[in-house]
Amino acid sequence: MRPKVGHIEFLNCLPLYYGLVKSYALLDIELIKGNPTELNNLLINGLLDISPISSIEYARHQDSLVLFPDFTVSSDGEVKSILLLSCFPIEELTGKKIALTSTSATSQVLLKLILSRGYNVQPEYIIRPPDLCRMFTDADAALLIGDIALKYYVDGKDFYLYDLGIEWKKLTGKKMVYAVWAVNRRFAEIKSDLCGYVFDIFKKSMLYSTENLSEIAESAARWEPFDSSFLEAYFKSLRFDFSGDYQQGLLSFYKMAMEAGELRAVPELEFINLRSGIST
Repeated sequence: MRPKVGHIEFLNCLPLYYGLVKSYALLDIELIKGNPTELNNLLINGLLDISPISSIEYARHQDSLVLFPDFTVSSDGEVKSILLLSCFPIEELTGKKIALTSTSATSQVLLKLILSRGYNVQPEYIIRPPDLCRMFTDADAALLIGDIALKYYVDGKDFYLYDLGIEWKKLTGKKMVYAVWAVNRRFAEIKSDLCGYVFDIFKKSMLYSTENLSEIAESAARWEPFDSSFLEAYFKSLRFDFSGDYQQGLLSFYKMAMEAGELRAVPELEFINLRSGIST
């Protein structure tokens, strides 16, 4: 069987997947594309075997999931593609409406923590599809993620613009993990060999991408509204590993989310043992 593997249709995941195309590894997996919210739902409901998932949703559903080591979408400060765009300075948003993009889960919680903890701001939140014009019809500020956020990062002069990676670093001094790669627990138990295979091809893809970011940027620039130098800088601002500092940053995020009522408990980071299934 070919494992069903999720793929976020944003540029921030391109470096992890680009090498799969180069090595023809896509022939061995069933790649299912979607935005983060769509993939979250598919994985949680058992319709994907392995997928990136919003880090907050892993915490909410850890009983049915285990983590791949080494793979995340993270940043150490600036992230460029998770932005708050506002008609008012961030300090003046108490009582104002903020439209949260419907395509994200982690960034919704992250913004709430930054505003409450960092600025003592208490706005009213509404959830809307990621269309800035429609969002501003109902709200005074908007949270955007992904490629649409990148466009406003480049040309958002009409708004007060806040990068949530920078804001998290300012608030906590820590790194931030936005998405993790998780495996359906049942699949991990009965198909550990396939899990190991998928991990290996992703690892090789990531290593290839790390050494060839300029090639990836030039390729993406052919169909994206960004030039290759901007895309290369963007890819370099992202992190994809899951080392100790990133794990600590994620656990700090979980602790604050629990204190804010967004989580029932801080989960353990339970990684799959690629030799025997699930680690203990």
